[in-house]
Amino acid sequence: MSGIDTASGYPLLLGLAGRRALVVGAGPVGLRRARGLLDAGADVTVVAPDAIGDLRTLADSGALRWERRGYEPDDLDGVWLVHTATGLPAVDAAVAADAEAARVWCVRADDAAASAAWTPAATRRDDVLVAVSAGRDPLRARALRNAVARALDSGELPLRRHRPPATGVGTVALVGGGPGDPGLLTTRGRRLLAEADVVVTDRLGPTALLDELDEDVVVVDVGKQPGHHPVPQREIERLLVEHALAGRRVVRLKGGDPYVFGRGPEEVAACRAAGVPVEVVPGVTSAIAAPSVAGMPVTSRGVARSFTVATGHDVVEPDTLEAYARLLERGSTLVLLMGVTHLADAAKGLQAAGADPALPVGIVESAYTAQQRVTRGTLADIARLAEEQGVRAPAVIVVGRVATG
Repeated sequence: MSGIDTASGYPLLLGLAGRRALVVGAGPVGLRRARGLLDAGADVTVVAPDAIGDLRTLADSGALRWERRGYEPDDLDGVWLVHTATGLPAVDAAVAADAEAARVWCVRADDAAASAAWTPAATRRDDVLVAVSAGRDPLRARALRNAVARALDSGELPLRRHRPPATGVGTVALVGGGPGDPGLLTTRGRRLLAEADVVVTDRLGPTALLDELDEDVVVVDVGKQPGHHPVPQREIERLLVEHALAGRRVVRLKGGDPYVFGRGPEEVAACRAAGVPVEVVPGVTSAIAAPSVAGMPVTSRGVARSFTVATGHDVVEPDTLEAYARLLERGSTLVLLMGVTHLADAAKGLQAAGADPALPVGIVESAYTAQQRVTRGTLADIARLAEEQGVRAPAVIVVGRVATG
């Protein structure tokens, strides 16, 4: 019989779980084929006089059986699928001929043109499997597979489900969106956003990406502003749980990182208490990103060996002012989030606690947006300069020698 013709070949996904599969040969190719079969849940036997280390390890662990000898025709008894990869054309041809006679599908690693079956280049994302065959050109197939994988990861391809999960319960993902630039969202976060049925979003996340969502995706804006929280935190948690229990994939799109001065831990706890699967996708925190884009590295050799992140409210507490002042005296960098309202009190308090009035201070407003603006000064004059410039949130304040510019 002739080998597979990719122009007219019949694509098929095999359910090999619990079924016997044979690999003849135990070199690098045989190892790859054995691992693929194990991933599919197959009952794997490897036949070869010798084996490379990783395959020996699989055999020693009991993951597969290794027959330490040459191939025999009886090895095909009860087998559903065989891969032959001995590197010896005569042996591979004999295995293929015996498999043909026994009506067992055989994949030959040495000669694709003579093979009755062929393993495609494949990529898997959750329960989506994409397999590529490219005219007996494996390098071409792998290149196409890799391109598809990148498109899946970036959210360019429609991974979103249109049927509810079999369990009836959806999922929640807390996705850190970074400081607002869509390009700073992780590939994992972007893919989850493309799969979402419901997006509960903050005003500081990469909201431009919401325009790319399907029209039937529910978007709930729960953005908070200083002194104005239109949707209470407990209501946000209730929304996440309610939608997930209805079988929907929910993304909580947050600015920065979910665990850096956010309510991420509370939202995770609420989901777990309700039995909802939840994951956290880290984001680029503005505490580092905003100073970086303005040329103020939070650490720098010979300038600052450490940095501390605090909120503007926290830094004006009497019992913390001296601690922050000591850190600044030692050359550390102090990064303040949500600090515009308390800037004057913070600057005055740090000086009173012993910080040098001439210490540089930089304020980065709306980092990575068209409205980005940087204001520089010292502890002694930064509050006055900020008032004159009309500095507004969102802004990150950097105190320390790295803010010199």
